[in-house]
Amino acid sequence: MSADMVIVRREGLYCVPGQFYIDPWRPVERAVITHAHGDHARGGHQHYLAAAAGVHVLKSRLGPVNITGLAYGERVLHNGVTVSLHPAGHVLGSAQVRMEYRGEVWVASGDYKVEADSTCAPFEPVRCDTFITESTFGLPIYRWRPQQEIYDEINAWWAANAAQERTSVLLGYSFGKAQRILSGLDRGIGPIVCHGAVQGLNQVYRDSGVWLPPTVMVGEVAKSELSRSLVLAPPSAGGSPWIKRFGDFSDGFASGWMQLRGARRRRGVDRGFVLSDHADWPGLLQAIAATGAQRVIVTHGSIAVLVRWLRQQGLQASGFDTEYGDDEAEDAAPAAEDGHA
Repeated sequence: MSADMVIVRREGLYCVPGQFYIDPWRPVERAVITHAHGDHARGGHQHYLAAAAGVHVLKSRLGPVNITGLAYGERVLHNGVTVSLHPAGHVLGSAQVRMEYRGEVWVASGDYKVEADSTCAPFEPVRCDTFITESTFGLPIYRWRPQQEIYDEINAWWAANAAQERTSVLLGYSFGKAQRILSGLDRGIGPIVCHGAVQGLNQVYRDSGVWLPPTVMVGEVAKSELSRSLVLAPPSAGGSPWIKRFGDFSDGFASGWMQLRGARRRRGVDRGFVLSDHADWPGLLQAIAATGAQRVIVTHGSIAVLVRWLRQQGLQASGFDTEYGDDEAEDAAPAAEDGHA
């Protein structure tokens, strides 16, 4: 191709020959959605295409939209472009978008992580000529420990609090992060209580065939049991009237940002657990290398640092200016502090 297959328009990333957008941030006719986080999946599009595994999540968040689900690896032809979706390992239903046109292949990653977990399909490297990658944690300081070590730390913190009859309140993104944490909890320690914003998504996961341990709403557990409980809630619940019902509690926050001491101080929590659903620096480099792409376009995050490093490795690298943010942004506004929580 003499011109780029994907460009940035006012509405978002645009596949020129295919005449569709990828995770557009303004209403368009045709949108291919990589996953259901609010900065990537927005309302108002006339038609949505997404991985079949993520359709239920998208509908739960966007309402009755016109959406087509595509099985991972299944190919469709649209305006001469062969489109397929491949697991991104980020959250349930997350996908990379593969586009092939006149012998050239581009892949848009969406958000991804390379360490597999039990709540979504694991990341699948896709060979391509040009790879559009996220870089949320695109700095060499970000290096994740194995997730089982973090699960063990959370369970030890919970058990120690329960022994002192203090409720454990763990804050994390309600979609994806909360369910991943749930998959690693030791339910023998005590009841697992979920905020309404988390519990609704738990049911979507279970309906999609993902195993999660039993969870209850705060109104469904005896007050005498709360002191042994672990409570999962979105970040917006921290400091809210909802959280005060737990009396004497210890709070924690699960995020990749917790690797920075300053972030922990700003959150004002007792414990920070470094658990991210995005690739760390080695993960980004691993994923990029696995594509075999000679050209890499970097979006949202530490764009300049990653672009500079890739150029030093001899790759053609540049950045796209997008409106994508961090998953935490959707939890910054007050979440569902309703009577059901």
